[in-house]
Amino acid sequence: MGSRGEIIQIHIGQAGVQIANACWELYCLEHGIMSNGRLMSKPCDDSFLTFFEFSGRDPCVQPRLVMIDTEPTVIDEIRTGAYRNLFHPETLITGKDDSGSNFARGYNLMASELLDRSMNAIRRVADRCRSLRGFLVFRAIGGGTGSGLGTRIMEKLVEDFGKKMTIIEFLVYPSPSISPVIVEPYNALLATHFSMDCADISFIVDNEALYDICANTLNVPAPTYTNLNRIIGQVVASFTATQRFAGQSIVSFQELQTNLVPYPRIHYPLINYAPLVPITNAQFVDMSTAQLTSQCFQMSTQLVRCNPAHGKYMACVLLYRGDVAPNEINSTLENIRRAKTFKFVDWSPTGFKIGVSNMPPVYVPNGDLAPASRACVAISNNTNIRIAWCRLVNKFDKLYQRRAFVYHYVGEGLEEGNFNEASENICQLVHDYLEVDASAPGSDVED
Repeated sequence: MGSRGEIIQIHIGQAGVQIANACWELYCLEHGIMSNGRLMSKPCDDSFLTFFEFSGRDPCVQPRLVMIDTEPTVIDEIRTGAYRNLFHPETLITGKDDSGSNFARGYNLMASELLDRSMNAIRRVADRCRSLRGFLVFRAIGGGTGSGLGTRIMEKLVEDFGKKMTIIEFLVYPSPSISPVIVEPYNALLATHFSMDCADISFIVDNEALYDICANTLNVPAPTYTNLNRIIGQVVASFTATQRFAGQSIVSFQELQTNLVPYPRIHYPLINYAPLVPITNAQFVDMSTAQLTSQCFQMSTQLVRCNPAHGKYMACVLLYRGDVAPNEINSTLENIRRAKTFKFVDWSPTGFKIGVSNMPPVYVPNGDLAPASRACVAISNNTNIRIAWCRLVNKFDKLYQRRAFVYHYVGEGLEEGNFNEASENICQLVHDYLEVDASAPGSDVED
């Protein structure tokens, strides 16, 4: 086992499990692993062991993951799909009933049925790790399973593994104008409130931003969840590249947290990915380092809708992969420094943290993205992320002032006072970001 250690991924609810399809399809391509878990050839290094373990069916491997859903439909598709022999049956946890798009039902009833089974599966995977580094959790919080059961699992991860393990989550938030479930604001607000202290870093993703990327940038006029999730998969693969592959500059999960999170509550950075070039324009995909970096700071490459130009930066991590020369990165950052493109808060000494993985990006065949020889993920802690919660609180208030559907939650064991506590906590979070925003912008950007 290499020195970087292992990472366990946990996929919760329909959205979390569907994102798993996109992620593990890509990881298998990156590491030369067939759909049945067999290694295509003798590996030249142990990079695959960050996400995979030997299954006992030599020379086969299986993912270090657990998938959890309250009803079996989506995971059953995996049990019978192309990758059915990749995943160990013990890591696929399903119940028999859904959560009714109700946070309280997921948090209480569904957790009473599935929490112990889920945590036992997670512990078994963890026990087979030699040097576990942390967890990546994927869930949507507009429904009941990802919000309610997902929150209980997050709480239990902290209880069982302590804060020595870094927990990073990708949260699919209700979109600004796309709301298939009327009580999404309740579920999302309650989940954010109850699990705020559990994650070390939380990336907010909204489907509307992904739809915009597909329709306006990638020329996919009617994107499906497969299209959206493959964008997430590409981002996550590049985000974790320095955790797995050799490179000029490796950034660990702990270093990400140290560089990005100035205070425990301020742990919701933006994430951007470049290049985003449609497959029809493949001839234009190879950008310079400066162009790649520039695209990474455009709103059109951002996974959540907000405008960082209206906020201030506390820190930024740039994770490059592929053939990217250090002098090109230095030159690009020097130009950014001279242009004073970004407003940093005056108390933040961090500036830019750089990671470089030598492994170029890999792409799903016949996908929407034109294959590129290098890529960049920009992770920036910016005060304008508060807009996501302002939108959420506004929608919550419109429902709650009429006490609409509150009885559904009280009937599932939630106290009405929890609604007020959750709203106050999120409003305080907005205020926390406003306080950071009120600090004077710094004049310098550091490498």
